[in-house]
Amino acid sequence: MIAITGAAGFIGSNLAHRLSAAGRELILVDHPLTAATAVNWAGLGRFRFVPMERFLLDLERGEGKAIEAIFHLGACSSTTETDWRFLLENNVGYTRSLWEWSAAEQRPFFYASSAATYGDGSKGFSDRTPPTELEPLNLYGKSKNDFDAWALSEIAAGNPRPPAWAGLKFFNVYGPREIHKGKMASVVWHARRQVLETGEVRLFRSNDPTYPDGGQRRDFVFVEDCIDHMLWLWEHPEASGIYNSGTGTARTFLDLVHAVFAALDREPRIQFIDMPPELGRQYQNYTQADMSKLRDAGFARQPTPLEEGVRRTLSWEDAPTIAVTPPA
Repeated sequence: MIAITGAAGFIGSNLAHRLSAAGRELILVDHPLTAATAVNWAGLGRFRFVPMERFLLDLERGEGKAIEAIFHLGACSSTTETDWRFLLENNVGYTRSLWEWSAAEQRPFFYASSAATYGDGSKGFSDRTPPTELEPLNLYGKSKNDFDAWALSEIAAGNPRPPAWAGLKFFNVYGPREIHKGKMASVVWHARRQVLETGEVRLFRSNDPTYPDGGQRRDFVFVEDCIDHMLWLWEHPEASGIYNSGTGTARTFLDLVHAVFAALDREPRIQFIDMPPELGRQYQNYTQADMSKLRDAGFARQPTPLEEGVRRTLSWEDAPTIAVTPPA
């Protein structure tokens, strides 16, 4: 039985569908469901729902013996959250508790880190850079970086650790089952909504003369590729560590928006608007995951091209489920 936290969310629900299609029984952990998130579980096979607040209590009471591995994807993911105590409890403390249980019970443990740990990118986007050398731009990124640093310090100190573990630094992930995220959904879904409502897409003007309007570049990664990364790391415990989860190629916002128009069979219409000052202070004009560490570890699958990923995202209800059997 596989436990997934944040299982009603974007990446978590897609992972649940992948594992369910492979015949796995699941413990799905999240906050109480809403109408917007419950739809993400439509079509799943056997699973048991456990509220996030109760999951740790169940583990402490010894009720996790049937769990084979934990994929911890639940967290506060708002980059504008300012309550550090809340982030410390939810993004650091909760993750630490699951790590310690996984280490004591010798269960594989995989968790969501974030590309937000790289801050403004001035120090690059290499997952070989120690977390202690990174400077995130917001408290969300700090919470993820703090846990990465703690995990590595546990390893360095020789303290108990899970038999297989990985922290995934997800870049700009897009794909099915993220509409519930609202303003935090990917540009793919915002662009789709704008096209269907107004016939055009609004993009921010560049706040850096290095980049033309719409020429800001991000590593846009299809969610199924991120799941490939997680499952491969599960299959290869010798590769345990912190890894980027991206494509290794930066594409422009114009590339992405043109892919959306093409998927909707519409002619491109784009309007540029000013960037809010509060956003401009922490805006990343360029991200590109250095994927060499994962490649050097042996991962060989090529990423999904942006145009294909956008097409599959916007027609996901009709797309076949990709099933890869995880380790026994």
